[in-house]
Amino acid sequence: MRRNKVAYPMTGLPNTGDTAWMLASSALVLLMTPGLAFFYGGMVRTKNVLNMIMMSISAMGVVGVLWAIYGFSESFGNNKWGLIGDPGQFFGLKGLIGTDSAPAVAADPAHHVAAVPEADIPLAGATHIPMTVFVAFQLMFAIITVALISGAVADRMKFRAWLIFSAVWATLVYFPVAHWVFDASASDSAGNIVHVGGWITNKLHAIDFAGGTAVHINAGAAGLALAIVLGKRKGWPKTPMRPHNLPFVMLGAGLLWFGWFGFNAGSALSSNGTAGSTFLTTTFATSAAMLGWLIVEKIRDGKPTSLGAASGIVAGLVAITPSCSSVNILGALAIGFAAGIVCALAIGLKYKLGFDDSLDVVGVHMIGGILGTLAVGLFLCPESNASQGLNGAKGLFYGGGFGQLGKQAIGAFTVLAYSFIIALVIAYVLKVTVGLRSTAEEEFEGLDESEHAETAYDFAAVTAVGGTARDAVKEA
Repeated sequence: MRRNKVAYPMTGLPNTGDTAWMLASSALVLLMTPGLAFFYGGMVRTKNVLNMIMMSISAMGVVGVLWAIYGFSESFGNNKWGLIGDPGQFFGLKGLIGTDSAPAVAADPAHHVAAVPEADIPLAGATHIPMTVFVAFQLMFAIITVALISGAVADRMKFRAWLIFSAVWATLVYFPVAHWVFDASASDSAGNIVHVGGWITNKLHAIDFAGGTAVHINAGAAGLALAIVLGKRKGWPKTPMRPHNLPFVMLGAGLLWFGWFGFNAGSALSSNGTAGSTFLTTTFATSAAMLGWLIVEKIRDGKPTSLGAASGIVAGLVAITPSCSSVNILGALAIGFAAGIVCALAIGLKYKLGFDDSLDVVGVHMIGGILGTLAVGLFLCPESNASQGLNGAKGLFYGGGFGQLGKQAIGAFTVLAYSFIIALVIAYVLKVTVGLRSTAEEEFEGLDESEHAETAYDFAAVTAVGGTARDAVKEA
């Protein structure tokens, strides 16, 4: 491997169109976290809705601070020990902030204009977007990944324990795994390697375009570990624990679908054809997944439900995430439909195996992430950019054999095992130190009151059906 001392990131002039698209995509991905908060918040009981929303929103604070200090560097710094990015390379985002670019200006003596040389800024690898925009885009992935875990522990985890877990898990698990999966090596124009990235994308050559392993399998495995250590909610599974606000759930699912276009199409890192094709595969897979879930409900339960439609939407989004750049439209439809069916059936595993995954993080995100990641090995089509980037690699259904499928499996199950084991250790340490679970009394009272001294709905001020606090003041 040839190396030289050319600075990384490489510098140049950004493409303004690509930069605008990536700024918009970053905002779309950030919107997914409030969307998730509504999705999860509507699925819990009234007494826990604020706590559930806070667990998602708090990830924005915890991960945001860590990302600025060392998280980005640990994820996208030069490879160190073969496992993580160099935490010191971009510590505090040094060298990336406070610069701007400008094109060269030719001298024009007739108008008294002096020549001005081109002013370059750091760019993200081989792209044409500023490194600062890439920092922002990837931050949103880190936030939503941590927030996803919270659905597995709804109704019973101490908020301070959640904050500590979020910080430690992000440091020990998400940042290294993001380095393995998302950090591509980079070369200069002469072919010299100026940046060494993570092993899953650069050595194994497993395809995960937007986070099937790094986001969904990662979060699902951590959620499973936490659910096991925390134990079951009081009364589960005999006591009904129905969603308190299905319109919240539907709103959350819609916001997630909307934001997911930034998640998947934004991962092209350019406003190009790949972004367009991933936009379509994301749409069609999600549509098919919703129908698949509803069919299962109709056959199994007799009625298709709004909760099933929302869950099917999320299952489809999860499954197409790793493969959205690798498959054609028929492949996307097949993956989505399969995800809707498989995830609808997989949520029943918690009853058979006895772990209380409150909001089906394992059944939807871990199982859906595995399905979508392995599906690349089946549906990787030769006309896709992903195939061309791997010298014409093809999926099993296109005559490519089991090679790519094996690589996908290694990447998926390595991340699953690593996240599960480290999350299990963190959870047990917290359990014997600061405490992990709320008391029985706090759980009965509800975590909104016990953890935050708040309630989502002020029922005492309502004097009649459809009344409001303002009505009560008028009547007084």
